Amino acid sequence: MDYKAQVTNSLLEALNDELTSADVYQKLETPKDLSMGDLAFPAFTLAKVMHKAPNMIAEELVSKINTASYEKVEAKGAYINFFLDKGHMSNEVITNVLEEGAAYGQNDLGKGGNVPIDMSSPNIAKPISMGHLRSTVIGNSIAKILVKNGYHPIKDNHLGDWGTQFGKLIVAYKKWGNEDDVKADPINNLVKYYVKFHQEDKEHPELDDEAREWFKKLEDGDEEATFLWQWFRDESLKAFNKIYDKLGVTFDTYNGEAFYNDKMQAGIDILKEKGLLEESQGAQVVKLDKYDLNPALILKSDGATLYITRDIATAIYRDQTYKPALNLYVVGSEQTYYFQQLKAVLLEMGLKSAENLHHIPFGLITVNGKKLSTRSGRIILLDEVLDDAIELAKKQIETKNPDLPNKEEVAKEVGVGAIIFGDLKNERTNNIDFVLEDQLRFEGETGPYVQYSHARAESILKKAGNIDLHAADKSITDENAWDTIRTLQDFPEVVKSACADFEPSEIAKYSLRLAKAFNKYYAHSTILGDDEGLASRLSLVKAVSIVLKESLNLLGVKAPDEM
Repeated sequence: MDYKAQVTNSLLEALNDELTSADVYQKLETPKDLSMGDLAFPAFTLAKVMHKAPNMIAEELVSKINTASYEKVEAKGAYINFFLDKGHMSNEVITNVLEEGAAYGQNDLGKGGNVPIDMSSPNIAKPISMGHLRSTVIGNSIAKILVKNGYHPIKDNHLGDWGTQFGKLIVAYKKWGNEDDVKADPINNLVKYYVKFHQEDKEHPELDDEAREWFKKLEDGDEEATFLWQWFRDESLKAFNKIYDKLGVTFDTYNGEAFYNDKMQAGIDILKEKGLLEESQGAQVVKLDKYDLNPALILKSDGATLYITRDIATAIYRDQTYKPALNLYVVGSEQTYYFQQLKAVLLEMGLKSAENLHHIPFGLITVNGKKLSTRSGRIILLDEVLDDAIELAKKQIETKNPDLPNKEEVAKEVGVGAIIFGDLKNERTNNIDFVLEDQLRFEGETGPYVQYSHARAESILKKAGNIDLHAADKSITDENAWDTIRTLQDFPEVVKSACADFEPSEIAKYSLRLAKAFNKYYAHSTILGDDEGLASRLSLVKAVSIVLKESLNLLGVKAPDEM
């Protein structure tokens, strides 16, 4: 049951059309202090309409409200505080969670609509660094949240597998590389060649001319250039997929920039047909004055294409192939202006899905306060960070629970989960500084804390043995349990909100809130006490375990039963 809707209806019956149902619903607040009720309505919002002091309005409305379905309704200053019926609500919430299991909170808002998600998108022949973490895990979590809301996400790893950098790489390989080294350790050696190229071209600018020549050969289908490009791409994907496997991330397509190389003309033709292309200093641009944006450069003066030319082709392909309900690009905040231009151009072209194109920006990640850069060679490899996290988790498990079965697997789930959760607990537009030791703590606002809370719930259930929880009375009136029950009831709304905002941090913060409420309940109650309330308490513990596990799942984090 939607208890906010219940309170809204109670208020509407007492009001004389001063507010609409939507107005009342939106104005309802959830007090942090349980002594102030479960839901509160701020009467001061009616002061101008009713021409009375807020405390008088509150008292007047309380006298008109039918309180039969509440424990209590009171006027407290400018607020009307509603205390819900604990027994009724706990029974309904816990029953729903136990009956629905992992499907609790599922809805059909998306009605099966396709949602391509442009995410991760590393460059071929360069390692996946910590700089790729955010797009990968944010995109993956958004995909899971979309599924929970009835959409059909299509995760598209739009690889950086084309461009002048491949001319540079071919030159670097031919001058300083050899086949055996690349076969032995492809990514690390290829990036060494790339870094060396940028070091050398400061003294030898003619290297840039050679690089342009080799990229032109690649564009023209030269046999040697194409062979080297394909080899670099294949070896890179093998290395990438090992890291994605560790993260538990999969993709539906790997259509990179090269895939769209022969599809750009269609977009250019549409722009010409609609009279949108204009010459500017020899180049071709689309003016975007009506969007308060600078002109979008579509073709250089020599006819060369740009990123936006490919992205137009990509958008057309996705529009025709997927008929998207939404079209998402999980790309850093520094590209915000670019995506405003891209969307504006697509709107001018009349592309059907352009209205529903959303750039999902995120802030920068630094590691121990330092920025990351491939060109300067200041790379922190994601694979190494994941391994370090797993190793640190293993040491902590050895200390806390040396007899734990499947230690290796649990260490992986805790270590990798800590990295993912450490990113996603932050609002995605915030810049974050990554400190490994902080993410692996078993207390505080961390992934291991939430995982440990889930494992604690499972441990309690294991100790209790076989008790039929479905038949148990789930009407719990214990004050210590109330915050946990209220938090469980919030989950479906959090799922909807996280989807509407494309914001995984809402799920992460919710999981922390539920874990804290449950641990407080555990600390203040004897859950395994042998009395008539045992099955009721265990049904609540089971509900917590289910929702914590599903919350972590929506973030792409595993929930081990033992830790």
